[in-house]
Parts: sequence; structure tokens; C-alpha cells
Amino acid sequence: MARLNKELLKSGYKFPEDINVGKVKELPEKVLQFGEGGFLRGFVDWMFDKLINKDLFDGKVVVVQPIQHGMVNMLNDQDGAYTLLLRGIQNGKRVEEKSIITSISRGINPYTEYEEYIKCASNPDLRVIISNTTEAGIAYDPTDTIDDKPQKSYPGKLTAFLYKRYQAFNGDPSKGMIIIPCELIERNGDNLKKIVFRLAGEWKLEPAFIEWLEKHNYFLNSLVDRVVTGYPRDEIQELTKAFGYEDNLVDTAEIFHLWVIEGDKKLAEELPFTKAGLNVIWTDNMTPYRDRKVRILNGAHTMTVLAAYLYGKNTVKECMDDELISAYMKKGIFEEIIPTLNLPKDELEKFANDVLERFENPYIRHMLLSISLNSTSKFKARVLPSLLGYKEKTGKLPEVLTFSLAALMAFYKGSEIKEVSLIGDRNGEPYNITDDMPVLEMFKSLWSKYDGTRDSVQTLVETVLSKANMWGQDLNEVSGLTEAVTNYLYEIQTKGIGEVLEKVTRG
Repeated sequence: MARLNKELLKSGYKFPEDINVGKVKELPEKVLQFGEGGFLRGFVDWMFDKLINKDLFDGKVVVVQPIQHGMVNMLNDQDGAYTLLLRGIQNGKRVEEKSIITSISRGINPYTEYEEYIKCASNPDLRVIISNTTEAGIAYDPTDTIDDKPQKSYPGKLTAFLYKRYQAFNGDPSKGMIIIPCELIERNGDNLKKIVFRLAGEWKLEPAFIEWLEKHNYFLNSLVDRVVTGYPRDEIQELTKAFGYEDNLVDTAEIFHLWVIEGDKKLAEELPFTKAGLNVIWTDNMTPYRDRKVRILNGAHTMTVLAAYLYGKNTVKECMDDELISAYMKKGIFEEIIPTLNLPKDELEKFANDVLERFENPYIRHMLLSISLNSTSKFKARVLPSLLGYKEKTGKLPEVLTFSLAALMAFYKGSEIKEVSLIGDRNGEPYNITDDMPVLEMFKSLWSKYDGTRDSVQTLVETVLSKANMWGQDLNEVSGLTEAVTNYLYEIQTKGIGEVLEKVTRG
């Protein structure tokens, strides 16, 4: 069977009619991308493919492997081409989109091809740098030096690369770069810029370079949102048969996508994603969009999964298929979270409805126990701001969000710690509760004192809410919260989670 590569694409091979085949044409390399994994290929490279096929961008992506062992050899074996399968629910219907992506020119391993990699800095056409090197990738490494070939950290590699470019073009202002990190940390561009400037100072690079960095390079904060499920190992034989060719780099993702980029609107003319019909928002303030994602998408997960797991559900899709859990989630989102956010209501409701369709995606098996990891810190970041914001705005406690805090405490009920997990019990079935060890030890100790009385529940609740280091404040000071959480938790223990869910959801 034929292998997907440039020769096959140029050969006149008859691909299945339901596969969109990208344009195969030689273009200059205008984008340098640190990262060759499934996410960037299923998100950024797909977007550049759309631009190229609509004649809105006349450049290709050269991919740099950010760590010593990676996938660029596989990428080069296929001349950068791969099949992307997008699947999900859109407007209530199942949707599939199959494309052969041809936006990548080649891949480079800087650990074995350093000269080829650093030569890219002298490319006059290069304009954009994209990265996704995991959340830990944007980190300062004091052992990096300007002479390393290459530096260990991504910021180290980037600093040296930009210095080489500055030298190659004698500080030409027009050769500065648009740098857009996709790592999932808050204000990723600002954090990356801070480390690059720190390294430039520590390496004693000339002031003129630092001035060029500041004036002629754009470090943009960005927020990415798409679930990329990667190589479909369980389906690959069936897919290969349907495709009619072999592809070792098949990538899969959901239909939904969103990229929020905080930067000068004039840069949107150079990267005209919106003209291609893509859901890319250029803004001078990404905070409302970040809050929207964290509090609606992530918040809906955190306020739901612990109660739903105790209720007997195992995946997000099962939650959406259950009438009670689905109604509970919708009440929390539309009646309690959305009123606390600072964007137009219709925008928020559109995003929320998109989120609910994403949760219904039958192609993604998202396990509740996976989402439950480190739920205390997730609750603080994702749910607590909405709970407190609702209380401040209305003077009342939000029922669903308050109940979800009690559900968290119920989920964290365990009497034994094994290795790094507290062991909970769901109707005789053990489950792992994973969090920081002090959190697990606290809950283990508190639940050991529970004697079935409301007083013992109240003591537990008061102690948990008092942990300002965990919540950022003593939550017992929030009027009515201690009593409400105590009532919910006591009812969960005495009546069962189902009856209390019904009461909270339907009144």
C-alpha cells in the first residue's frame, strides 16, 4: 500500500472523495514552529493549511523538535504531509472533516542538525515563531549558555536564535519576529519574553540587541482551545483501509477550535486567520476570554465531575446523556456562572452551547477520574471566582456551585492512603483521589472523625473552609457558606448523592 508523502500527492493518485487534499506547491518557510506533536499539527498547522489553500498566506511551516527524541524523522519520511480527522457535534449533528495537511515543509532536529536549524535564523522570509513545548517548556534554565548547540530550554533556544537573526541582518527592524506561544500557562507570551530578556542580560549580549528585541519583536499572549486526541491507535487499521494509503502521522481532534491572540490588530493582516473563516480572535485584552474558558468550560467540568462520579457516571459523555446531570450542569453554567462574567451575554451563551456540544462528542472518551486530579486547586481557580462573584452580585449563594463544594468534600472521603492516592469508596468500588499529599492527609484525618452526626460534618466543613492557603481566604467568612455546605454534605451522607442532586437541580 502506498505511503502518504509528496510524491503520492503529486502523482495524480485518486484519494477518497471525502478527503480534502491540500495544495502541493513550493513556498518559502515563513513560520518556525517549536513542537511537532499532535496538538500543533491538529490546530496551528491546520490553520496555516487553510490560509495557504485560500491563497491568504504564501509560506510554509518548518518544524523544530524541541527535545532530543521526537517525531521529525517520521514527519520527514512523509515530506511533512499527514491526515487530520476532525470529528464532533455541531448544531446538534455529527460532523466529520478529513484533510491531508500540507503546510509543513520539513522537520529539523537541532540536536543532530544544529547548523541546519540555526541557518533558519538567516532566512529573510521568516516572520512567525510558534511553540507548544508543554507547560513546563516556558521555564528558565540557569545552565543554558549562548554557546550551547542547542540550549536545553525552549527560552534558551529562542534567545540564541533571535540573537543569531539579529546578527545575520545587522539589527534590521523589518526582520523582527511575531512570537506566539501556545503553552497552557497564563500570559504565556509575557512569561516567555521575561525569560528571554533575562537570558540576554545574563549572557551579556549587547544593548543594541536587547533594544532590537524590545522594539521589533512581538511576544504575544495567546489562549488555545481544541481537544486534540492524537493518533487513533484503536482505529488505525480501519482508517487505513478507508484512506487507501498508509499514514504514520494520522491526527484526530474535535471540530471546535478557538485561538485568542492578544496583540496589535495590524498583525492580523499578516496572519489573516479570520479571513479564512477560522475562530481566531485578535484582542487588546484576552483576560475576559480566558475567564470565559476557565469558568465555563473548565468550571463546568470541576463543578460536575465529582458529584457525577459519586452518582455512578464515569465519562463526560455519560453525564451529558443523563437527564439529571445534564440539567444540573446547564443550571450551573447559565444561571450561576454566566451572570458573573464580563462579556456580552449572547457571546457567553454561544460559547456555553458550544461547550455542551463538545461534551457530547461521541468520539472523545473523557474519564471523570482523570478530570478529578487536583480538584482543590482546580476548584479555587475555576469555580470559586464564580461562586464569590455570584454572591457579591446577588447577595445570595449559587445553589449548584455551593453544592459542588460539598460534593468535592464528599468525593475526598477516604480512610487509607496508598502510595500517592487517598482511596475513596463508591458503592463498594474503590477509586483513587489524587491531590497534593497535605490535602489528602487533611481529608483522611477529618473523615476519620466523622461519626454520622451533623456536628461532625460541620466541624469537617469549618476546618476545610478555614484553609486560607488552599482557597486564598478563610471561606467561613463568606456569609452563609459554612451552613449551606454543611447542610449539603450532611444530606449527601445521609440521603445519598442522587436525592441531593435532584433537589439542587430541580428545587
